[in-house]
Amino acid sequence: MKQKQKIKICVDLLMTVLLLCLMTYQIIGQELHEWFGVGMLVLFLLHNVLNMKWYGHLFRGRYTPLRIMQTLINMGALVSMLCLGFSGIVLSRHVFSFVQGGPIATARAMHLVASYWGFVLMSLHAGLHWGMILGKVRRLMKGKTIPKTSMWIARIATVAIAGYGLFCFIGADIPSYMFFQNQFVFFNFEKSAVSVFSEYAAMMGFWVFVGYYVTKVT
Repeated sequence: MKQKQKIKICVDLLMTVLLLCLMTYQIIGQELHEWFGVGMLVLFLLHNVLNMKWYGHLFRGRYTPLRIMQTLINMGALVSMLCLGFSGIVLSRHVFSFVQGGPIATARAMHLVASYWGFVLMSLHAGLHWGMILGKVRRLMKGKTIPKTSMWIARIATVAIAGYGLFCFIGADIPSYMFFQNQFVFFNFEKSAVSVFSEYAAMMGFWVFVGYYVTKVT
């Protein structure tokens, strides 16, 4: 595996971990949330630099329905991250506490909407590339055959995780935050860290599942 490819994999893995951590605000607290946010923004920009060729091909070739969807998701994720970066700096009380002034109310609304859209879009982005990840895993296994029983167990577990993720997504009323129908996020501080992380991991799993199977039907 080439060095650049290894760096890409490490960056993507770190982004996935930080994305989950950032969504669990009630567990990590504000200061750590801000530091993780800075790390996420840096990794996201690095991810874009490492994949700069994609931008160079935007105006080349034919746009199939799948390519249109991929482009919209990628651009949406980019806009979300830029909005989060700006609003995060304005709202910062620790990392960027030296920044004075700014449209606090606008930044608060922007941060709320962009955080949940970013979570969904980046999870979908991962799902659209899940086939490539599975291909790399198969190559690492060097042609070893996976027992059919194991395959079915994995499939059932995947569907169960995706189903639980959808249940959590609706139960947490996240669509109301995405479309700014609710301006205040409810955090249940009585939930354990394991429970909160598990729920967001399942939600991410649901959108990865959706993204992956969209590539199968388009």
